[in-house]
Amino acid sequence: MNKSMLVGAVLGAVVVSAGGAFATYTLVDRGPEFASVLAVRPVKETIRTPREVCKDVTVTRQRPVQDSNRIAGTAVGAVVGGLLGNQVGGGNGKKIATVAGAVGGGYAGNQVQGRMQANDTYSTTETRCSTVTDSHEKIVGYDVKYDLEGKSGQVRMDRDPGQRIPVHDGQLVLTRQ
Repeated sequence: MNKSMLVGAVLGAVVVSAGGAFATYTLVDRGPEFASVLAVRPVKETIRTPREVCKDVTVTRQRPVQDSNRIAGTAVGAVVGGLLGNQVGGGNGKKIATVAGAVGGGYAGNQVQGRMQANDTYSTTETRCSTVTDSHEKIVGYDVKYDLEGKSGQVRMDRDPGQRIPVHDGQLVLTRQ
């Protein structure tokens, strides 16, 4: 046999063997290409955002009191009451009526001034603010229940996979290609 014929025969055998092995490898069942999705449940997170809300309100205030002891009202009432009491009776009765009129007038003047001061008010507008919290839900992922060759499993994904999840070398492909 000739040397080139021997080399050719050996090379031919190698090529045929390699071609058969490659063909057999591509025909071998490498497992499923997809896992079936059984259920998908969105995972939500509540987002709370505080914000300030302000509004103008009308406020009624009492004016500052100049005479908190009501001395002016008491004095004016005592003088008027004394003058009126002096008009009644005669002799010692006149003196008693004058004193009684002064005391009664002083008390009445004190009370009148107190009511006047309490009713001396003014209105103004003030801005009142409060914090309110807005909230909304955000989907942060999906809990996916799946079936792969008769075995159930669960995985969290960043998206809804639809009806099936791709499988590569027996493993779920969880990211988008």
